Amino acid sequence: MTKNLKRTLVCLLLYGVAMGFMEAIIVIYLRRIYYPAGFTFPLMEISPDILAAELIREVCTVIMLLAVAGIAGKDRIQRFAYFLFSFAVWDILYYVGLKWLIDWPSSFMTWDILFLIPITWLGPVIAPVICSILMIVLSILLLYVNDNMTGFKLSNIEWSILILGAIAIFISFISDFAGIIISENLYNGIFTLPENNKFRQILTTFVPQHFHWAPFIIGVIFILLSMALMVRRFLHRNSIRKVTRETS
Repeated sequence: MTKNLKRTLVCLLLYGVAMGFMEAIIVIYLRRIYYPAGFTFPLMEISPDILAAELIREVCTVIMLLAVAGIAGKDRIQRFAYFLFSFAVWDILYYVGLKWLIDWPSSFMTWDILFLIPITWLGPVIAPVICSILMIVLSILLLYVNDNMTGFKLSNIEWSILILGAIAIFISFISDFAGIIISENLYNGIFTLPENNKFRQILTTFVPQHFHWAPFIIGVIFILLSMALMVRRFLHRNSIRKVTRETS
């Protein structure tokens, strides 16, 4: 990996660390207001304007990560890899910040709200940490292969397996709330859920019990498989080059 790539990764690492701690501090303020005794389920009811502010904050966070990746990357592979790397560092350091500042979570199996778009994502802390580690490994692999393989692009099969893996993990995170919306026939008014009295009642009484590990594990396996295919293609290309050089 070139010095320029290493320097960019170091800068993105610092950016992700700063963003992670900033996010942790914002969440600490919110928890002091809504969960003075400490965050736990069921969730407290929050006003629609605060919920809207949270949604906007999440959108802005993703835009910031996309923007810095767009500035740092020279091609699509680099921009994609830099986004994954920044996102993963931000997410891990968010939990590091919470643990350091307020000693939360108590364990990797502590449940948390992970995201709110398009609906609430739930899961134990270990799940997003595993995802972030996968994203860091994938991003470094993409950068290395892209730097050492002329004209590198993800193949259709690699993209397909990667996307299927991401979808499976996404399903594991949203299954609880998606199940509530479907079972209670709330999907017809999904854009007005914050004002729906029935949904608010369910929201403030629901306590997650079992994480949907099956789709999560399947998703992780798919992503690892996609990375394995990339490595195999890279090694195969290098072996062909080596043979060509030896015979020329």
